Amino acid sequence: MANLAVNGGTPLYQRGEYQHMLWPPVNEETADRMRELYLSRAWSFNSKCEQDFENEFAKIHDAEYGIFMVNGTVTLEAALAALAIGPGDEVIIPALTWVATAMAAKYVGAKIVMADIDPETLTLDPAAFEAAITPRTKAVIPVHLYGSMADLEKICAIADRHHIAVVEDCAHMQGGKWAGRGVGSWGSIGSFSFQQSKMLSGGEGGICITNDPQLAERLYRFKHIGYSRYDRQGSAATPPPPGLVCHNYRGQAFSALALSGQLPGLPDVLNRCEAYYNRFCAGIADIPGIRVQKHGRLATRQGYYGFGIMFEGEPWLQAEPARIWAAIEAEGVPFEFNYGPVYRHRLFNLGTEDYRLPEGGCPITETLYQRLMGIKHYNMYYPEEADKYVAVIRKLAANIKELC
Repeated sequence: MANLAVNGGTPLYQRGEYQHMLWPPVNEETADRMRELYLSRAWSFNSKCEQDFENEFAKIHDAEYGIFMVNGTVTLEAALAALAIGPGDEVIIPALTWVATAMAAKYVGAKIVMADIDPETLTLDPAAFEAAITPRTKAVIPVHLYGSMADLEKICAIADRHHIAVVEDCAHMQGGKWAGRGVGSWGSIGSFSFQQSKMLSGGEGGICITNDPQLAERLYRFKHIGYSRYDRQGSAATPPPPGLVCHNYRGQAFSALALSGQLPGLPDVLNRCEAYYNRFCAGIADIPGIRVQKHGRLATRQGYYGFGIMFEGEPWLQAEPARIWAAIEAEGVPFEFNYGPVYRHRLFNLGTEDYRLPEGGCPITETLYQRLMGIKHYNMYYPEEADKYVAVIRKLAANIKELC
């Protein structure tokens, strides 16, 4: 008789039995303020809601300036454009990331250079970053991925030695602190996303933060068709800097207001995710062949889009990853697939003339992604639910022969 649900056995949990947070979160106070905003007609063009959110968000990440935009893809493009990166330049990114990290370099005409990841954190390996540097390297985009932070201390030190700008991709890391200082404030510019699934969600939206007033001005003009921050609509006082080709990447007040309403609750959500992560790690510590993505080396408050789990040793190597994933799902707990190497993603359609891989490729990324899955932050809201996930993994480990 089969024990595993995927083979006809009884599942440990039924659909809906695993508690999770409905996402994005909503509340009546913000709903009332939305109605007021709608009736005010002040929906865009540097509205008070946008300014308030920019200031609040920048402050909690230890940055002086925030520039709110329509999404977290154009914020990466804006960061590179503000740094005057363009054709003939190279931008180094980790091989494991979402396609937007790579496409931002393409949008400004730069060449994308991939570098391998650290096997513990799944983020950019500082040594691989340094090995990828050439005289044309003008920027690096370390990505704070899933439930870890790139090693900002090492990456920033390497970048400083080689006079390379650091643009932090913080799409997964709202509220994170590295060595007591907010992520996004370590590099020249930090870029955040507020897409529907993020821990802070505006449906869409993004922000760049910086401590450099000149970069802040260039970022603002770039996203606001050339206007300076304090220009009135229709009354541009000065032109944008020569060579800065500006766009209309403005955000909207509705998204900014939704985000402001979530900021007070961010510490509690992060604490819940941390408690879930710790409980999960303790629960699987004695199960052979499985490990969890580690936090950043100097993370003092970890942000979360979720966290990765690697089924990379015995007894899991006896089973194909697809069988493991199907078995987990059949037992009634939720999980997510990982992005995989960006150059293999279905949405990545650039030719080899647009990017470069290191000699020998990215072996760590290639090996890990095949046996990597994850848990999203909205499934981590109730720490006690980690016990159910642990129970599923124990059941699979005890019946691994059914998956072979």
